[in-house]
Amino acid sequence: MQDIIMLVQDPAAWVALVTLVVMEVVLGIDNLIFISILTNKLPVEHRDKARKVGISLALIMRLALLGTVAWIVQLTTPVFEAFGHGFSWKDMILIAGGLFLVWKATKEIHHSVDPEDHNEDFIASSATTGFAAAIGQILLLDLVFSVDSIITAVGMTPHLPIMVIAVIAAVTVMLVAATPLANFIEKNPTIVMLALAFLLMIGTTLIADGMGFHVPKGYVYAAMAFSALVEVLNMFARNARMRKKASGH
Repeated sequence: MQDIIMLVQDPAAWVALVTLVVMEVVLGIDNLIFISILTNKLPVEHRDKARKVGISLALIMRLALLGTVAWIVQLTTPVFEAFGHGFSWKDMILIAGGLFLVWKATKEIHHSVDPEDHNEDFIASSATTGFAAAIGQILLLDLVFSVDSIITAVGMTPHLPIMVIAVIAAVTVMLVAATPLANFIEKNPTIVMLALAFLLMIGTTLIADGMGFHVPKGYVYAAMAFSALVEVLNMFARNARMRKKASGH
């Protein structure tokens, strides 16, 4: 309790908290895009529940991982060396997560281009199986991002309460934003393809990081923001043309 009081009175702790919350929210964008695309493939009556259950379980998993933060930090220790790079467990987790994202995004792009090919759909047609598969994939990807963000957080602050508060704040934002984002993506088909392209880029970045080629996240998010801005302008232009056509001018 005394430690918490000291943290509250420490300006540096507040700066670390705000920085961590912002970082967790930004990193959560990747998760939200994936969750939105994944849950939109479920029956309508299961979508909202899948988002809430998946994100809630992800919060529990992140808090549990924070309890093992000393062990997670050790994941950066090289296990073996290949191609002149020492691979740690963190690297292997990032590579596995990146490959999963690239594979999943490629599958979904194929399904979007050729919707008649139902055999290529990853999620089973059964509502029960699809719900379980969606939750499993949400947790799998969140594990990858959690390990990366926790290791980054440890480098920013040694105080566990600050990390816990940042994680809870970020996941709360995800819970609030998940359904509106999913509905927006569903109503705008071109956004789906853009979001899948984002997942491909994020997956490739994870693989590169795991291989020892660090790509500054600022560049990735700047590219995503620019692409999203261009698509928003395209949407405005399409709506303007549709209104003009509807008015008969």
